[in-house]
Amino acid sequence: VQLQAFGGGLVQAGGSLRLSCAASGSIFSIDGMAWYRQAPGKERELVADISTTNSTKYTDSVKGRFTISRDNAKNTVYLRMNSLKPEDTGVYYCNVGGYYRGTYLPTDYWGLGTQVTVSS
Repeated sequence: VQLQAFGGGLVQAGGSLRLSCAASGSIFSIDGMAWYRQAPGKERELVADISTTNSTKYTDSVKGRFTISRDNAKNTVYLRMNSLKPEDTGVYYCNVGGYYRGTYLPTDYWGLGTQVTVSS
């Protein structure tokens, strides 16, 4: 499975970006899709995930500002990011995975990620 994320860039605080990520390769079916981010010197964290039924979850710091969505026909996941803050800076990665008791479980498919930099 190959994952390619697009849409990162440099934006001022308060601005918006839309990330997209297409999954390709040996895909039989995709359950969950998710966005993670990794800031310099920090561990990778789950930002948002979405199931095949469009059930979504967000980490508290992005609730009300970010929206995750997906196009199942295209095996693509999106992340709309509004009201960006400097602390949103990092490399954003998409992931395909599953769920266990409602908790997203990532696979080892990460792709290269896309850099998001928010200036103050």
